[in-house]
Amino acid sequence: MQVDNSSIFVVIPVFNDWESCALLLKEIKRHASDVFYARLRFCWVNDGSHMAAPHSLLRKDRGDFHIELTRNVGHQKAIALGIAAVAAKFPGAAIMVMDSDGEDRPEDMEQLANSSFENDCIVFARRTKRHEGLVFKFFYEIYKLVFLALTGKKIAFGNYSFIPGRLSTRVAHVSEIWNHFSGGILKSRIPYTSIPLERGKRLAGSSKMNFTSLVLHGLSAVAIHADTMAVRLVLFCLGLAAFSFSMIMGVALVKFFTPFASPGWATTVISGFASIIMQSFLVSLLLLFVVLMSRTQKLFIPAKDYQDYISEIISE
Repeated sequence: MQVDNSSIFVVIPVFNDWESCALLLKEIKRHASDVFYARLRFCWVNDGSHMAAPHSLLRKDRGDFHIELTRNVGHQKAIALGIAAVAAKFPGAAIMVMDSDGEDRPEDMEQLANSSFENDCIVFARRTKRHEGLVFKFFYEIYKLVFLALTGKKIAFGNYSFIPGRLSTRVAHVSEIWNHFSGGILKSRIPYTSIPLERGKRLAGSSKMNFTSLVLHGLSAVAIHADTMAVRLVLFCLGLAAFSFSMIMGVALVKFFTPFASPGWATTVISGFASIIMQSFLVSLLLLFVVLMSRTQKLFIPAKDYQDYISEIISE
């Protein structure tokens, strides 16, 4: 399979959504300029779909291919495997990551790529308008606030992104993208930016993501920053313990130096705050133990371990 240096590999994870894929391909061709469309090479990552990937998605003599995974690994892991495979087969090639359902709008592909070339870094699509219901939007805002509080970082974008060729191999070696792609890039310190783009509407079928999947997806993003989260929680626990100790001292002052304490009141309050101090200490100790243990575990590096999950690569 021969490609030139100007090629852009579009990594698209798919799970039983081949109808949307066919429509997406047509939409990309309709919106992209002829020069840009000629540069695209589609990498369809079949994430253990029940149905075989249709060969009609592989354009003749364009360098497209299917990556068949050995099992369903989930959206984020499928992206990591696709990036790793492309980076291994075509070192230095630019990569675009997008979903198969059309919510990552095809008309924004060129803008995303051009912005990456201008900034010489990874560029994410930052959503300015969403079409989900109020419940989803409410919990999404909660998720962003929790993520900011626990990690100190803002996250307002998903997978839709462009990786310039000089960074594709580095991204493939980021172990954190195995659990959450955009969260992993935040953790990696690889240069990135985001541009405001509207979210599109699904082309066909219904989303495979349910509420449980969305919650797990959000927790995966937070878990990547477990060390930062642990430090923040430890500081919070220490602050809570310090507050509790100061309250104990205040209660003791009221008990022994004022006539306002009622019988048994001071003992009950002091016992409660002492319990908080003890629990804060135990939680801090547990968090530190978990983080230190995680640092001793062997990391999954997509660039080195991706072949274990790929059964076949099919090209036209």
